[in-house]
Amino acid sequence: MSIYILGIESSCDDTSAAISSDTKILSNVTANQEVHQKYGGVVPELASRAHQQNIIPVIHNALKEANISKNQLHAVAFTRGPGLLGSLLVGVSFAKSFALGLDIPLIDVDHMQAHILAHFIREESKSNPDFPFLCLTVSGGHTQIVLVKGYFDMQIIGKTLDDAAGETFDKAAKIMGLPYPGGPVIDKLAREGNPDAFDFPEPRIPKLDYSFSGLKTSILYFLRDRLKEDPDFIEKNKKDLCASIQKVIINTLMKKLLKASEETGIRQIAIAGGVSANSGLRSILKEAEKKHNWNTFIPKFEYTTDNAAMIAVSGYFKYLKKEFTGQEVAPYTRQK
Repeated sequence: MSIYILGIESSCDDTSAAISSDTKILSNVTANQEVHQKYGGVVPELASRAHQQNIIPVIHNALKEANISKNQLHAVAFTRGPGLLGSLLVGVSFAKSFALGLDIPLIDVDHMQAHILAHFIREESKSNPDFPFLCLTVSGGHTQIVLVKGYFDMQIIGKTLDDAAGETFDKAAKIMGLPYPGGPVIDKLAREGNPDAFDFPEPRIPKLDYSFSGLKTSILYFLRDRLKEDPDFIEKNKKDLCASIQKVIINTLMKKLLKASEETGIRQIAIAGGVSANSGLRSILKEAEKKHNWNTFIPKFEYTTDNAAMIAVSGYFKYLKKEFTGQEVAPYTRQK
């Protein structure tokens, strides 16, 4: 008999609900919040209000697309954290009430672990990584290299000491006057630019850790100085700037990933998180697969950004272990 799990994701500005049948996704519905675009970033209070408006219609549509009733659900899985507190509270509160009303188990899921477990969503003609493997998890709020030994046996062996790679993309885009979210815009423009047009310094951080605050500052000062010489500098060089900025960020990510592979001897390499949708990163990873004899795993595009499918599948693996939580559960904003 199949296990049906409702997954709820509300960690930031996307309200998402998904229904899984074991590891197969029957529906994955997401409501985006365009209200943040005019502010150039997510406004927490506006995000939580939008979640309150979106969560019931999103769950209704997820059940409808999956063609099952709420009474067929075996459990409710939800993002407990990390994320924005107000946004998380909406998802956590609804999940608790929904599970209580249906008298079914409640399962809390760590958002970052779920990004990694998205690789175990069942897809035709797609293989899953074997344990152990390395996963480069990159998003707007996190940059990590994770040693994955089991579904919930994960060790962070490298992480950013300050800013995340995704935040660096968005900040660079904002400085250049590009719309939010800036990462996809830079990726699109970079495809038509020269990555060697401008030279930005790569951060030099020991071991497997990252730092992107210095790179953000160097981009800011570089553009400030060039704009003094030519007020139209950004407009004239937009594509080359995007390509050059993308190159240094990706090179920084890949060098530490290569070092991690060499130190651990692990050649099964995965990427996850919002920045794993970046075409430049995906391309470089496939080149590295050939060069270093890696076996690489790249998630389907719809499972890279914040989505409930990864929450539902994570919930399924916890359901098998009967790892349920109680009504006293509270969200957390930082990864434990």
